[in-house]
Formats: sequence, structure tokens, C-alpha cells
Amino acid sequence: MKNLPIDQTVKMRDATRADLPQLLSMVEALAKHHEDVPPITVEALERDIFGDIPWVYVIVSEVDGKVVGYASLCPLIQLQFGVRGIDMHHLFIETGFRGVGIGRLLIEASMRKARELSCSYMVVGTHPDNSAAQAVYTACGFDRRDGSHPRFRISLTL
Repeated sequence: MKNLPIDQTVKMRDATRADLPQLLSMVEALAKHHEDVPPITVEALERDIFGDIPWVYVIVSEVDGKVVGYASLCPLIQLQFGVRGIDMHHLFIETGFRGVGIGRLLIEASMRKARELSCSYMVVGTHPDNSAAQAVYTACGFDRRDGSHPRFRISLTL
């Protein structure tokens, strides 16, 4: 999959209800990777993404009509300053599609979505051992802001 011509075959779009089974599979895969036991269901995903009050925004990457990755975005706020932000809570790409730039495209699409939502910043965290992801966030312009785990932040010009 390393020779995938990114600009011609990958589509970034908001998730739809039809994506829920594939999203469930990917959320479960990410959770298992982190040694979590995911009790998530399609119904819970539908509630959180498409409910009356959506809790998260989900962007998917699609290759030849198949969803191969996603980013989930959770709203943040600094109410006292009137400043909105977004946390890229999950970023996941199916194994066979990693290393060809889909992650960067999902990051860029997430930043566009954040700007559409009037966010002035985006943050993301990584596992301490995930140096590859940390390098990608830095290359995409994020500043490292570590606490108990590696965290990254980027300002979004509105």
C-alpha cells in the first residue's frame, strides 16, 4: 500500500450513519491496541456522533469507497476567554493504509473542521512510546506541550 497515489484516491469527509459498522471496528481496534476492553456499541456511536446533541465530530478517510481511517474531534472551551478549541481524541488508520500520508490528510481535515467550528486551537495527545505520531504532529506544525503524557497544540488562524 506504500505506493498509494494520495491526491487521487483518498477522500476526506464527515462520517455518515452508513459508516458506523466500520467505525465501530476501528474504534475497537484502537482500544485493543491500547489494551482497553471496549464496551462501545453501534448505538452508542450513533448517539455520540449523530444524536440531537452530537458529542463528537468524526471525519473519515475513504479509499475506493472503503473507510480506512478516522479522526474524532471533541469540543473544548476556555469560557472565561471566549475561546473555542478542539481535541483530536482519536486518529486511526487501518494497518494496510499506514505510512502513505492518510494520517496527515486526516489532521489537515480536522484542522479545517475546527476552523469551521470557530476553534482557535487544536490539541492532541499520544502514548509516550509513540514517537512516530509525535514526529508527525511536530512536522504538521504542532508545538509539544507535555504533561503526564506527550501533548501537542497548534493555533488555528480564523
